[in-house]
Amino acid sequence: MNKITPTQPLLIMLYGFPGSGKSYVARQLADQLKAAHVQGERIRSELFDNPQFDRAENDVIAKLMNYMSEEFLGSGVSVIFDTNALRAAQRHALRELARRHKAQPIVIWLQIDTESAFMRTQRRDRRKADDKYSFPIERKTFDNILGNMQNPTNAEDYVVLSGKHLFTTQLSAVLKKLNDMNLLKLDDVSAGLAMPELVNLVPNPAAGRVDLNRRRNIVIR
Repeated sequence: MNKITPTQPLLIMLYGFPGSGKSYVARQLADQLKAAHVQGERIRSELFDNPQFDRAENDVIAKLMNYMSEEFLGSGVSVIFDTNALRAAQRHALRELARRHKAQPIVIWLQIDTESAFMRTQRRDRRKADDKYSFPIERKTFDNILGNMQNPTNAEDYVVLSGKHLFTTQLSAVLKKLNDMNLLKLDDVSAGLAMPELVNLVPNPAAGRVDLNRRRNIVIR
């Protein structure tokens, strides 16, 4: 199968709760797009026998991911930046990295209710492709991550996907967004855009930090 080649290199960032399906979407998207899959947890697993997930370790992973991304983008190759882009400052730095290499940054925001996301983290099975480099996390750690998340705003290009939908539907929403940004050829759009109206599943994008006391309602328009 021929992969879809965007008309301009992309830097695709991922955002969402742990367990929302980011690794799954990244892996599947790498099968569809001509892009390098830069996978943070795989790098961590290969570098550290007993990962600590502390600041020093995270800094090493971030620097390596940035270096690899710069090398790919500098060669005109799109990048799927497979780690959770939790903070606005982190995404801003990645957008600047992309623009230095004339690449288009875009955020994929995976949405799912908090309890379903947490239960997924507890059912991770490292024998499965999408869980190979993942670890179960405690509830306190899960809640701390959610408390530190900063939602994308209207100043950022993003597409929202339901973490509970099939990948065919998720891919259709991604391709529609790329088409709206004039980043796809007509043939690519017609081949992959099955459900063009399934796009906006997001509540108010200016909501800022994640509110743990309120569940989001996913609305399909």
